[in-house]
Amino acid sequence: MKLRQGFTGRELGWSRIVLSLLIVGLGWLGGQELSAIDQDLRVMYTEYTLGATELAHIMADTVRYRNTILRALEADDRKDFERITASLPELRAKIQLGIDRYAAASLRVSRSGRSEPEDLQAVRLSLDDYFHSANKTIDLLVREWNAPTKTEAAELRRTAEAHAAENAGPKMIQLSIALDRLLETIADVAKDMRDEGSKTIRMTSLLLFFGSLFLAALNLFLGFRRSGETVSDNPNWQPRVQAADAPRG
Repeated sequence: MKLRQGFTGRELGWSRIVLSLLIVGLGWLGGQELSAIDQDLRVMYTEYTLGATELAHIMADTVRYRNTILRALEADDRKDFERITASLPELRAKIQLGIDRYAAASLRVSRSGRSEPEDLQAVRLSLDDYFHSANKTIDLLVREWNAPTKTEAAELRRTAEAHAAENAGPKMIQLSIALDRLLETIADVAKDMRDEGSKTIRMTSLLLFFGSLFLAALNLFLGFRRSGETVSDNPNWQPRVQAADAPRG
C-alpha cells in the first residue's frame, strides 16, 4: 500500500509539473503573438503613417518648387529673379532628402501585387524628369537676363514660358500621378498588415480560450483523481452515517 501511495504521489507531482509547464507555455505563446502584433502596429505607424506624411510633404514642396519657377517667369528685373530663384537649390535638396528617407524604410509588396519598390522607382524617375525640365526653364530665364538685346531677351522669355507650360507642366502632372499611385500602394500594404494583425488577434484569442478550457478541465480531472485515489487508498475509510439513518434502540 505504501508503494502504491508513493507512486501516486510521484505521478501527481509530475502532473502538476506538466500542468504548470502548459500554463507557462500558453502564456508565453500568447505573449509572443501579441508582441508580434505590437511590432506590426509600430511598423505601420513609423513606416506607413509617417511615410505617407513624408510623401505629402514631398508633393507640397514640389508644388512650391514649380510655383517658384512660375514666379521667376514674372520677375520684373534681374535682382528680383535672383531673389526668387535663390531658394530653389535648398528646396530641391529637401525634396530629395524626403525621398531618401522614405526609401530607407522597409519596402513591401502587397497581396494584390502592388509593389512599393517599383512605385518608388517610378516616383524617382518622374521627379528626375521634372527637375531636368525645370532646370531648362531656369537656364532659359538666366539667358534672358544675360541677353545682349531686348529682342533676344523677349524671345528667350517666350521660349521659357512655353517650355514651362508644355514640357515642365506635363512632367509635374506625371510626378503627381506617380506619387498618388505610391500612396495607394502604401494604403494597400498597410491594409494587408492590418488584416494580418486582426487574424493573429483572432487566432490568439481562440488559442487562449480553448487552451484555458483544456487546462481547467485537466486541473479538475487531476483533482478528482487525487480525491478518488485518496479515498481508495485509505483502508479505514467508512461512509459517514447521518443521524437520521442511525439505528434506533
